[in-house]
Order: sequence, then C-alpha cells, then structure tokens
Amino acid sequence: MQAVPQRKLPDRAALLALLKQTVKAGGEGLMLHRGTSLYRAERNYDLLKLKPYEDAEATVVGHLPGKGRYAGQLGALVVQTPQGLRFNLGTGFSDAQRRDPPPLGATITYRHAGLNASGVPRFASFLRVRIE
Repeated sequence: MQAVPQRKLPDRAALLALLKQTVKAGGEGLMLHRGTSLYRAERNYDLLKLKPYEDAEATVVGHLPGKGRYAGQLGALVVQTPQGLRFNLGTGFSDAQRRDPPPLGATITYRHAGLNASGVPRFASFLRVRIE
C-alpha cells in the first residue's frame, strides 16, 4: 500500500487547474474529501469524485422500449451525432420524459466523459431537448 498525497487548495481556480493537469497526465479526475472527516469504508458525502464532462448534441433517430420498471415507457433513445455515429442513450431521463420522450428528429444535448477507443461517448447522459 502507498498513501496518496493530499493537499489543500486555496480556491476553485486552483482546483480546476489541478483537475486539468491530472486529466492531461492520464488521470480520470480527482477525489475530494472533507478535511475534518475520518475514513469510512462506505459511500458518503465526505468523499466526492470530480471528473470533467463535455456536452454534445445528437439527433433522435429511434426509441427503444423500457424493461422492468420502465416497461411501456422509453428505455433508451437511439441518437446520431453530426459525424454519423449512432449510439443508445439510456440514462438521465425523468419519469415524465420516459413517458413522453423526445420525438424522432429532435436535437438533444447530452453530457459525457470523453470518448472510448471506438469513438462512442463514455458515460453519456441525457441533459435536455434543444429548443429551436
């Protein structure tokens, strides 16, 4: 085992600069913890992940049906990027949006954490329908 170096940063600008430097060096992001907290081997709000996300747009070209809890509703959108890449977008929707999904041809905005080796957005999540 090896202890991870920790540091206190003076402000948000310094935090964002460190995040940028870490990602540029190949890291996924930063782990932030409340300075007064003790270690706990469980999920809690004393330890947070900070990762960069990008926004992009795509056109809705299909709807996939939901399963289980979402049976009879939207399971995922099939979207196409301006570059012609198609992929399924199945998270980020409210229950109301699953009952009444964006129509075919709508332009949507999604967020993602970069692209995987095949060019598909990583951890893509629906944000909103673009209003013309």
